[in-house]
Amino acid sequence: MRPPAPRAGVTANGYPGWVTSPRVPVLLSTSSVFPEPTSAAFEMAASLGYDGLEVMVWTDPVSQDVAALKVLADHYGVRVGSVHAPCLLVTQRVWSTDPWERLRRSAVLADELGAVIVVVHPPFTWQRDYARGFAAGLRRLGKEFPDVTFAVENMFPVRVRGREFVPYMPGWDPTRPGFDAYTLDLSHCAASRTDAIAMADTMGAGLAHVHLGDGTGEGRDEHLVPGRGNQPCAELLASLASRGFLGSVAVEVATRRATSRAVRQDDLAVSLAFARQHLAAPSTVDA
Repeated sequence: MRPPAPRAGVTANGYPGWVTSPRVPVLLSTSSVFPEPTSAAFEMAASLGYDGLEVMVWTDPVSQDVAALKVLADHYGVRVGSVHAPCLLVTQRVWSTDPWERLRRSAVLADELGAVIVVVHPPFTWQRDYARGFAAGLRRLGKEFPDVTFAVENMFPVRVRGREFVPYMPGWDPTRPGFDAYTLDLSHCAASRTDAIAMADTMGAGLAHVHLGDGTGEGRDEHLVPGRGNQPCAELLASLASRGFLGSVAVEVATRRATSRAVRQDDLAVSLAFARQHLAAPSTVDA
């Protein structure tokens, strides 16, 4: 991804603009504006000064439509830097019931939009054939789409009524089987009670993308505004430069309980400011 053009001054809504382009682009995940639609994410990203968007492909038809996304990107002047493939339970029928077709179409969407990352989850346990050929299939897609990186995301075990089970095959931690590229999700680290810095160390040069959100470590996926949980969000961001990280950071926070659009927008502004502050800070982590 080429670095974004410099900005100066303040945005239309009065939030500080980014005077010089950061080395690591900070994207806004369209999931962060839910329950507002995909189109609202473009508007908020533009007004707040994000460097681009991560498009979460879900049941909103606009999120699946490359022509509509191009119109929005051109209208708001906001590029799409990454695409999150439809891997959630609620998106198992988006585009196709075939998980390989969903990944292929995610890659087409990314390629058409100039995005370089496709975020993908490990297979669910019931997707046995898909899981069996997952690593090899990702390599084949990588050859078909050489400008797109398929970054496998760390997940977490699910806890219900005091019992824990893992709904992914071969597990929730993609570093154990090993893949070429990873997305590190800090909220998922909290939910799995995993040390995010240690996981980044294990991902090594394969760390291609970061989902920035916080959590309390209470065993559930919270996607809090960074700084409102107990995860090492600041330390991880500050360590990226020393890690030689050349990817992007996508703010993925839950604002569905925001009492107003202004509150949602404030949360997203705070998240962006947090990311930029700590991406620019010197690292205290040995990477």
